Amino acid sequence: MLSKKMVRDIKSHKIQFISIFLMAFLGIFVFVGFGAESFGLEETANTYYNETNLADGWIYSNNVGNDLIDKVKDIESTKDVEKQLVLSSVVDFKNDPDIRLHFLADDDISKFYSVKGEKFDLSDKEGVWLDIRFAEAKNLDIGDNITFKVNGLEIKKEIKGLGYSPEHVYQTSDTSMIPDFDKMGFAYMSYKAFPMADVPYNVLLVKFDGSASDYEHELDDKLGDDYTTFMDRAVNPSFAGFQDETDQHKVMTGFIPLIFIIIAMLTLLTTMTRIISNQRTQIGVLKALGFKNRTIMIHYISYGFWMVLAGSILGFILGPLTIPPVVFEEFTSLYSLPYWLSGFDVSFIFATVAMVILSFLVSYIACRSISKESPSQAIKPKIPKVSSSGLFEKSKIWKKLSFNARWNYRDAKRNKFRALMSIVGVLGCTMIIIASFGAMDSFDEMKSWSYDDINHYSSKLVVEKNATDSQIDDVVEDVDGEKLMEGSIEIKSGDVKKSGVLEVLDDNKLYTPTDTNRNPIEIGDDEVSISQKMADLLGVGVGDTVKWHIMGSDKWVKTKIDRIHGDPTSQGLIISKEKLDDLGIDYNVTSIITSEDVDHNYKGIKTILSIDSLTESWDDMMESSMSMSYLLVVFATLLSIIVLYNLGLLSFTEIKRELATLKVLGFKTGKLRKLLLTQNLWFTTIGFIIGIPLGLLGIQYMFSTMGDSFFISVTLTLKTFVVTFLITYVVSILVNLMFSGKLKRLDMVESLKDNE
Repeated sequence: MLSKKMVRDIKSHKIQFISIFLMAFLGIFVFVGFGAESFGLEETANTYYNETNLADGWIYSNNVGNDLIDKVKDIESTKDVEKQLVLSSVVDFKNDPDIRLHFLADDDISKFYSVKGEKFDLSDKEGVWLDIRFAEAKNLDIGDNITFKVNGLEIKKEIKGLGYSPEHVYQTSDTSMIPDFDKMGFAYMSYKAFPMADVPYNVLLVKFDGSASDYEHELDDKLGDDYTTFMDRAVNPSFAGFQDETDQHKVMTGFIPLIFIIIAMLTLLTTMTRIISNQRTQIGVLKALGFKNRTIMIHYISYGFWMVLAGSILGFILGPLTIPPVVFEEFTSLYSLPYWLSGFDVSFIFATVAMVILSFLVSYIACRSISKESPSQAIKPKIPKVSSSGLFEKSKIWKKLSFNARWNYRDAKRNKFRALMSIVGVLGCTMIIIASFGAMDSFDEMKSWSYDDINHYSSKLVVEKNATDSQIDDVVEDVDGEKLMEGSIEIKSGDVKKSGVLEVLDDNKLYTPTDTNRNPIEIGDDEVSISQKMADLLGVGVGDTVKWHIMGSDKWVKTKIDRIHGDPTSQGLIISKEKLDDLGIDYNVTSIITSEDVDHNYKGIKTILSIDSLTESWDDMMESSMSMSYLLVVFATLLSIIVLYNLGLLSFTEIKRELATLKVLGFKTGKLRKLLLTQNLWFTTIGFIIGIPLGLLGIQYMFSTMGDSFFISVTLTLKTFVVTFLITYVVSILVNLMFSGKLKRLDMVESLKDNE
């Protein structure tokens, strides 16, 4: 009999029970789905790096001989060492793509991952194992021949295999901010394949125990000046780029889906409490018929339990099956991995179980108070709350308020928890939309800062390494350009070491350093300026001294920090050509910038970049983040609709008698609709106002995990504010309009006799 009653109750309250199911589903779906994506990134990387035995560190030296290798092996924490010859080359194609060549003596550390053709063979002198992404871009396949030009030599080999490298998961070229596989790649060959004998190795790949900083100290003590640079995993551009992406997604998919869970649980608490409260008379009848309290409790607990259990299980299953593939599809253009795995974390189970347990507890708490009453007490309707007049209602302002405002104020005062839940629902929706679109605004601000305020050129001509001074001067004169030197550096302060960028200026007008507020600043000829983000990472300020060297050079220099500048994408040092000369470092022009649109090929120029191509690359890089933002906005809107409609339905049920009374007194349907809309807009406004700063705090938190390369300030444009306002208020108004039909169909006699 109770089973039949439950079926009838679910049918008569189907909207409320469907909303319980949808909230449980949506909360778990978003939490587990986005969690599977973020933990999947971590699992994919860990699995791949373990399979290929990625090096823990790289030791660079101009001459890696047996003596150096023996010294490294003698370090107690060293587990394994391999030597490589790594060179930059150009492939014989029209666009001169850059290929990084790895000549191997062994293949146990950072192994090539073959997916097509033969496995890598150390004894093969004629074969090359090529980057599969580059091969696909150039329509190359197994058996094709390819020619590499390196240091005046031509190396022609047959492609024996295609695959991936753990050292090239993320890589960019000089011509693009994102991977452009038509212009870059890598290749692996046996050391025996190199056309010259006795060419020294230049890289040692090491596996070691302990921390990277401790190991570097051991290298300094053991090797002294025998090596140029040590790079550990954390600062390797490929590893760090993917790790930063993983960390960002773990943060974003950690706290934002948690909002869905919290809102769903709180709304569930309200819904189940109201449903059981409305069943008060029926509970009294069941008690009078002899049903035990335990039986009644189990009966009502099962209402929410089965709905939440079904929704949670469905969300738990569908989340990992739908969200990760959508997000991973965007990542394939940025990262080179042979496979993508959905991840799992025990928190997924905890969240699902917590949702189900909460439904059990809420139903139990709501029903327990009624079960303690006698049948004669329970069968009577619950005495309505009496709202006493507070100070505000006794003030002069109260008398000036309209009936609409006074009625809604008292209704919200009598039903504080329902009012709070309406505000929380809107607040959560606003917060997620602001965080999602605000992040995009901040990225657009970064682009504007970089390409409008700092870089004013129209074309950037990348200079070849072997270009002569006369060739460079001829190009500068022909395009009315300015010389610029850029290079990768390592900076140290105490035990902290970071990789960065060195910008060397030569009276440049097309490159303007700025402060953190985007205002232009001048850096004197004898001054050294450090970016704000790098200063924060190193813990230094104006007047402090840092030690740095250009990558590939073993000459370290000490300089005092004279200024701090702001740059959204380039973290490091800015100095003048004169200051560089004073430090005894050669000035090597790496690019020429000009305000002209250059499309002519010059001798000594490797490639030509336009400002348009750079901004397009930036937009492409942001696409994956935009896709996730749009998904979150859709889910936030759905959650807001479900929450507001469910609470609106509960509110309508609770105040049906009052609405019927007003209708009897002559209030028209339009007037009653305005009454409900006013309260809805009140709650929406409060939630919207609170949600904006919370959304901005969410963006700030996400940006704190963006890694070492980006310096981002939180920005919110008027467009985002307006879009968020429209989404929030349109949802609120549409939900309110859904009740218009109920007001027209309201049976005044039945509603007024409910409590008799």
